[in-house]
Amino acid sequence: MKRAATGFLMILLLFLAQSCATVPHTQRRALILISPGQEAAMGAQAYQEILSQEKLSDNKKWVLMVDKVGRNIARVSDMPDLDWEFKLIESEQKNAFALPGGKVAVYTGIMEIAQNEAGLAAIMGHEIAHAIARHGAERMSQVLLVNMGLSMADVSLQNSEHRDLILAAIGLSANVGVLLPYSRKHESEADNIGTIYMARAGYDPNEAVALWERFAEAEQARAPAFLSTHPPSLERAEALRGIAQRAMAEYNKVQNPYGKGEPLF
Repeated sequence: MKRAATGFLMILLLFLAQSCATVPHTQRRALILISPGQEAAMGAQAYQEILSQEKLSDNKKWVLMVDKVGRNIARVSDMPDLDWEFKLIESEQKNAFALPGGKVAVYTGIMEIAQNEAGLAAIMGHEIAHAIARHGAERMSQVLLVNMGLSMADVSLQNSEHRDLILAAIGLSANVGVLLPYSRKHESEADNIGTIYMARAGYDPNEAVALWERFAEAEQARAPAFLSTHPPSLERAEALRGIAQRAMAEYNKVQNPYGKGEPLF
């Protein structure tokens, strides 16, 4: 049994070593166990399921702007040939999301925070960056590994009277110590990459800082930072100041930049 477990671990380690990908711009090495084709198929299916349950906005100006901004940014991204889709969902939620394979949606509730085309570009650049960095596939891979670890622990603790308590502690440690911090890392990484993309597309990257300052003003009570999947808004705004300064080099290369673009209201 012990020899078989050792052999399994050796095979697992070799498999994991061959499953690393490099995130564009940050050059971070990410463990991804799911192929691009698999994640794109799952993303497309989930996107259709979500859209079938939501009401799409009939605000023609905003619908056209979401599509325009999304395609402007996707065109200068590291994966312009993904099957990109951009939808505007009628909802009071101040939110947006991206699914693997280039499926992006924005909720109308976030438009009052965006305020202008460049603010929208900061939001959509962030979501597009999630898709290109393959954060969804990385998160799924992390969950697979945590579940595998819990299964192995379950087998090894079969004869322990404290088995349930130990497994619960392991699960909590994995969530707080691994899954949540990685989610915060993904958010910061998407801020970084997305700001570069919006600048490349001709949108003033300083609007990313202004956007998160507006979010901070509108922010309600939130979970403690160590239990949050997102960094605090003011913390993000401060980090984005340095990123925006670096992104200006990309922005200054654009011949006819949009700047702040059109106002939303």
